[in-house]
Amino acid sequence: MAEDCCSLQLISGDGVLNREGLENFSRTTNLSQRGVSYAVVAIMGPQSGGKSTLLNKLFQTDFRMMDADDGRTQTTQGIWMAKAIGIEPFTIAIDVEGSDSRERGQGGATFEKQSALFALAIADIVIINMWCHDIGREHAASRPLLKTVFEAMTRSFRSSKTSLLFVLRDQTMTPLELLQRLLRQDIEKIWAAIAHADAHKRTPLDEFFNVEITALPSYELEEMKFTEQVARLRQRFFLSTSPGGLAGDRKDGQPASGLPFRAQQIWKTVKKNKDLDLPPPQVLVATFRCEQIAKEKLSRLKLDETWLAMGEALKSGPVSEFGEKLSSILENYLCQYDKEAINHEESIRNENRRKLEAKALKVRP
Repeated sequence: MAEDCCSLQLISGDGVLNREGLENFSRTTNLSQRGVSYAVVAIMGPQSGGKSTLLNKLFQTDFRMMDADDGRTQTTQGIWMAKAIGIEPFTIAIDVEGSDSRERGQGGATFEKQSALFALAIADIVIINMWCHDIGREHAASRPLLKTVFEAMTRSFRSSKTSLLFVLRDQTMTPLELLQRLLRQDIEKIWAAIAHADAHKRTPLDEFFNVEITALPSYELEEMKFTEQVARLRQRFFLSTSPGGLAGDRKDGQPASGLPFRAQQIWKTVKKNKDLDLPPPQVLVATFRCEQIAKEKLSRLKLDETWLAMGEALKSGPVSEFGEKLSSILENYLCQYDKEAINHEESIRNENRRKLEAKALKVRP
């Protein structure tokens, strides 16, 4: 039986985050067991540009694709996510609603900016899907999107670079090297025109992004060639977080167990139309997860059969080697805490361990 990619709508077209679905995705995919060995890949681009098709070919997901017979209408609404099939490390694919849609009209700019900001804050790799013929055009459909992406990045709290993979669709006879040079010129021009915050004035683009550019032939006109080249591109996502990978210089990789909480906090902040002035992700997630792990260990200690049996024995008189037995049980739960919290910020991890130990010593067997 084929492996399930567990796709779900993460954020509705009305901007409501599917908390229950996200928690179910986490359980179904054993997300909490992944440690820091995982990657998040998001895709953005103009509507009807074949984003969902590209993700499905790259990651064997089942995002809904446009039916050409229905015309170029909006297919993806809101933000969707799924598990990539057959990719190591564990990879999550995020399909973002297309920009510049007729359905949203002028009122869609707000959601476009919110979704771009969310994708950049949560993803290690962002695919920018754009038409090859847009390169060098002053009023191309992708230019507002790039401006939105760059503005969003200057507001993001990420402490490491985001990898931008530009995928140029429907490549013409123009050599890829020339397309890459022209696109980089476009990118630098848009970046220079953005009114950066004081902290980022005159900051080179390379300090925010790692940029790669590739091109694909037309899916409709050259499907076989398209499929072959996408299969080669798929290989770039294997070992993506290892040195030399697409996200190889990721410095703030957080345990996967904290991803659902982080996604909720990011979207909550984005919806309030604030800058992402949350604590750094490693602090935000570590605080939540270490408190959660400590609480769970304390609850289990209170129900521990050996612990409770010692309490019953004490009612009849002194218990032989009581101190050593008590210390052994407590040390077991502290070791469990250490094992589950190992990937989180050391200072926060240690502080919560001290609190757990202090509370445990007050628990009477």
